[in-house]
Amino acid sequence: QSENSDKSSAESDSETEVEQVSVYHKLLATLKTSPESESEEEEDESESEAAGESETETDSEGSQETGEAHGSEEDKNDVPDQEEATDTAEQTLGPEQADGADTSCDPSHGVIEEFTDVKHESEFSLETNFMEEEIGDCNADKRDSNSSQAFSEDPFKQHMDKELEEKEVEKMSTLLKTSSQSKWPRLGQLTFSSTLEKHKTLKADREVDVKQLYLHKPLESTWPKVNKQFLSSVNKPSDPSFTPLQRELFCIMNTYRDLFYPERNALTNGEEIRHAYCLHALNHVLKANAQVLSNNARRRDQKPGTDNDDYRDQGLTRPKVLMIVPFRECALRIVHIFISLLEVNDKRKIDVSNKKRFKGEFGSDPEEKPPNLKRPEDYEAIFAGNIDDHFRIGVAILQKSMRLYAPFYSSDIIIASPLGMRTIIGAEGEKKRDFDFLSSVEILIIDQADIYLMQNWEHVLHLMKHINLLPLDSHGVDFSRVRTLNLNNWSKYYRQTLLFSALQDPQINSVFNKHCFNYVGQVAVRNVPLSGSISHVVVQLPHVFRRLEAENLTSVIDARFQFFIDKVLPEYRDAIMSHTLIYVPSYFDYVRLRNYFKKEELNFTHICEYTKKAGVCRARRFFLKGEKQFLLFTERFHFYKRYTIKGIRNLIFYELPTYSHFYSEICNMMKATDNGVDATWTCTVLYSKYDAQKLAAVVGIDRTAQMLQSKKNVHLFVTGEN
Repeated sequence: QSENSDKSSAESDSETEVEQVSVYHKLLATLKTSPESESEEEEDESESEAAGESETETDSEGSQETGEAHGSEEDKNDVPDQEEATDTAEQTLGPEQADGADTSCDPSHGVIEEFTDVKHESEFSLETNFMEEEIGDCNADKRDSNSSQAFSEDPFKQHMDKELEEKEVEKMSTLLKTSSQSKWPRLGQLTFSSTLEKHKTLKADREVDVKQLYLHKPLESTWPKVNKQFLSSVNKPSDPSFTPLQRELFCIMNTYRDLFYPERNALTNGEEIRHAYCLHALNHVLKANAQVLSNNARRRDQKPGTDNDDYRDQGLTRPKVLMIVPFRECALRIVHIFISLLEVNDKRKIDVSNKKRFKGEFGSDPEEKPPNLKRPEDYEAIFAGNIDDHFRIGVAILQKSMRLYAPFYSSDIIIASPLGMRTIIGAEGEKKRDFDFLSSVEILIIDQADIYLMQNWEHVLHLMKHINLLPLDSHGVDFSRVRTLNLNNWSKYYRQTLLFSALQDPQINSVFNKHCFNYVGQVAVRNVPLSGSISHVVVQLPHVFRRLEAENLTSVIDARFQFFIDKVLPEYRDAIMSHTLIYVPSYFDYVRLRNYFKKEELNFTHICEYTKKAGVCRARRFFLKGEKQFLLFTERFHFYKRYTIKGIRNLIFYELPTYSHFYSEICNMMKATDNGVDATWTCTVLYSKYDAQKLAAVVGIDRTAQMLQSKKNVHLFVTGEN
């Protein structure tokens, strides 16, 4: 039961059970993931409000994620004990759906039985359909002698038809990757890495002719129209189809290399990128299916008794593309892009089954959102539309038709959230769990990876451990049609992973470095920030960066805590240092600090992502009036709410923020302190040598290099935008 994760003995000051890293990961499973809809304008909140309980916010936070609808007080649900944090999908994520092969959850509070489209099964079957003449003339599937050269040069064919040798696979499992650097006009600094013999470094195409990209029909004609919204008049007439960013990204995608792009921005380039990877995914699926249908016709026409090994054209299961996105709105946009790319013109609409149901479950009502909310632009862009994060849907595409809510084993593309995947994959020992459908995934797209750090990164890791494994059941596959690579259990060496994030982070880097085995190699964009977000701090404020020492990465957590209570906290215990906000990115650290503050009987209040609206209002009021000296404040609360906290005079960043722009946002909250005296404001930041990436994003690469070389504290004084 999901209630289990809400019952605990958090009031206890004991740290022994809660402060285990493994428990911390389980604990995050019930993280709220939808910003609450307030009917009150938070920024105009009056200082003289009588009581937090009388505020008119309507708290819908957590209503869209299983396990959080109960909304118990923070202290009762943020420190589950060891027993309650056992790793089962049922406990950490709410009840698992009954039908393991299906795709959709009710966007409201309760979970209904999942809907599967059964009636279109034969219509979308790859086994019983044949290539239509009209589609069959695609250059990627012509078998006549005139097109044999173009056919062999198609990147799809080159990638999937290459037969690896045992010694090459052994090489990839044991040897380190060799890497080389290259600078591209738009993407910047790229790192190419591969285990097999050094491939020639890819050059950026200055111009791209759509006809040379081996796009399957009808994409060659529909892509320029669909992508028109992103193109400016600056685009060269010779390159009318791609923006400079899309051109370089697609150039890499089309070679089937893995790609990590950590500069995705929901405000600026997010939709450009989404269109580019949708084009690549759809192109791959259309080619793969066309090959199967074409071979169906050839097999039908061959003489009885002829045994031919040329027809190995599919995996052990049908799903070829897995797209991981954070919210239902993202899935809605992807499906709309697919439909647009498949419709040649207004007269030739494609048949989309269950479209109305899909719009109802993945769309959003504009009236649901109060019009008077003021939030940063990036917040509005990230949390647009339906932000439920528990969903999965199968999509089957066959020639001129699309089937939504296809059972997974009849799907070509699966679009899901990490939580949606987690609840179907399940955990060891559970009866109802399924991950065979992930066995033959050829393209894995993880978009907006940074948001999963704010949800539950464990779900992403859990998925990566269950992808491209040999299936436990045959699922009716015709083994005479299965590629040798799949039979050899080498699928992971052929899988292309496309990873998009708004930032570089060690956990995201780790997935790219440790879970991507593509034989063609990897490409990572590695640009360094020159200025840093500190330049956007508009209040005059002395920034003191205090370096702590740690022997290794695992000891940093304890070293930071010890450094804080021994060196930093004593300086702030004096009553003159009131109005001190302590910004804590890690929920685990927050729980540890809260327990310590209680034990020491310090005058403090606290706000985290689990705090109910009344508790938040109380804490803000106490802090503003100086009735509480300290305010413990989590990063996830800021990510999902973006409230302005008034009354800050002293700031402590217990750790550098995950999102660099949060640094300037939190510092600039001091503007809201009307009766503050500038000269007394302080800002202290704790960092170690293991925080190099986060530090560079805040202070810039040059200062970071100096700070990491020096063992002394660094004092920076920022005056406005400089």
